[in-house]
Amino acid sequence: MLVLDSVNAAYGSIQVLYDISLRVEVGEAVAILGPNGAGKTTLLKTIAGHIKSTSGLTSLNGKNISNLKPELAVKEGIGQVLEGRQLFGPLSVLENLKLGAYARFKFDTYKNILRDIEKVYELFPRLEERRSQKSNTLSGGEQMMLAIGRAIMSKPKILLLDEPSMGLAPMVVSDIFKSLKSLRDEGITLVIVEQNPDAAFLLAERCYVLEVGRIVHSGPSSNLQSSKELAQFYLGLD
Repeated sequence: MLVLDSVNAAYGSIQVLYDISLRVEVGEAVAILGPNGAGKTTLLKTIAGHIKSTSGLTSLNGKNISNLKPELAVKEGIGQVLEGRQLFGPLSVLENLKLGAYARFKFDTYKNILRDIEKVYELFPRLEERRSQKSNTLSGGEQMMLAIGRAIMSKPKILLLDEPSMGLAPMVVSDIFKSLKSLRDEGITLVIVEQNPDAAFLLAERCYVLEVGRIVHSGPSSNLQSSKELAQFYLGLD
């Protein structure tokens, strides 16, 4: 279970998050929605340790993970697919996947790591077809698949995803979200930042809506879908 209690965060003297409190249950998919500049990406970066919170508490399964360095957050079970996908462009698909397991090499066997790479290929067969191809030559959809695959190679308890639908064709988005649903059904908890609420609603049972760094709505996704005023004001839906 991920819990944030009155978390504040800032870039220098500019505060971006204000008293963020939320919880994500084990095995749940939760969406973070809101317009540009609402603080969605900053929220994920704060959870993942890329930005330090100025106050408040972040805990995972009862353990305080506030302000851990990103590499330590990964070891605690935080998988990250953050803005820009952040692939190692000159390296192959297979090499990127192996790097996703870097935190495991000290305690796990190479055989287990190779087995998990095969599981990634089962989830995203296109990656197996392109296993030797440099990641910077992949299509946008394939790069997102690889970013997700690399993240799950760390065997995360919770997976943070920043705009997994951005710039992708609707059919590709549908395929990726079906794969994410499979991960959720396997017990991986998902937190998805999205500007595309239709994509988020394919997966997330609950959502939080941010505006200017504050949570202005939380509850079942179905409630947001049925609230015309809220949807029009915060999400630009008809």
